[in-house]
Amino acid sequence: MLALVATEIGLTKNEILEAVQGYRQKFRPGEDNSSLERQFERDKDDIRELGVPIETIESPTDPGNNQALRYRIPKGEYDLPRDISFTPEETTLLNLAAMVWREGSLSGESRRALLKLRSLGTEATEQLVGYAPRIRTRDTAFGPLTDALAKAVQVKFDYLKPGEPVARGRTVSPTAVVQHQGRWYLQGLDMQAHADRTFLLSRIVGPVQSTRTPSASASPAGAGDTALAELDEIWRTHVAVVETKPGTDAESRLGKRRGSEHLADGRIGLHFTDLALLADDLAAFGPEVFVVSPPELVAAVVQRLRTVSSDHEDAP
Repeated sequence: MLALVATEIGLTKNEILEAVQGYRQKFRPGEDNSSLERQFERDKDDIRELGVPIETIESPTDPGNNQALRYRIPKGEYDLPRDISFTPEETTLLNLAAMVWREGSLSGESRRALLKLRSLGTEATEQLVGYAPRIRTRDTAFGPLTDALAKAVQVKFDYLKPGEPVARGRTVSPTAVVQHQGRWYLQGLDMQAHADRTFLLSRIVGPVQSTRTPSASASPAGAGDTALAELDEIWRTHVAVVETKPGTDAESRLGKRRGSEHLADGRIGLHFTDLALLADDLAAFGPEVFVVSPPELVAAVVQRLRTVSSDHEDAP
């Protein structure tokens, strides 16, 4: 990269192989260097994948000859505009932001961002190092969905709704992928229902297939904020009431959930977005928790406990 940035007229492949550290030790002038040339092609693709533009210039006296092609990184296209600069403190914050992502497609974006920051030459301050949060994406659907969102194409996947015995195929035009209450959601236009829908990524069964069909509508600016606001409104307006046994894990953990309300009669009010997910959580506490309302949550928890009991009828 340094060699290509430093040249105005560009370098031929042989000039690069003869001069650049890592190539020149293996380069044999006049001999077969096919394996080294393949390495050069892979490295060139890697640099482009990092977001660095590599320009190819044909020789005016020998057009069409690949050996005479010259490569360079046009400095004006890779540099930041002259009116943009960062203080050491700002560079530190940008580094921390890039370090947040450790999985999924965005880890590639963060690597590109870190490379760009290091090319600026501004040293970061050290006060915040070690305090970067970590965002993980355990749902395998995350990467394909964010890729499809970036390319503005429709996706197909099988989705298993709570209470349904088999997954159903969905075709969706994605508009946003957001994290809410520790879980990832896809918001998009469901092409079968002809309406906006929100899908929990953990309920997507099997691989996500990106299509070549353009999304039915462009993802509007602020689509992520809109999706989060809708999920927050659902969370705010849905409240369950439970009783917990004193001194139990249920009392401690449920009483400390975000937005939990300690009612006058000793019961706990729990805000929730997805009834089935809350039923899973409450059933896992077993006899430590008793669900008071709403009735559909009571029924869902009872059904889960009965399933557990039925599955273990023959156990010694």
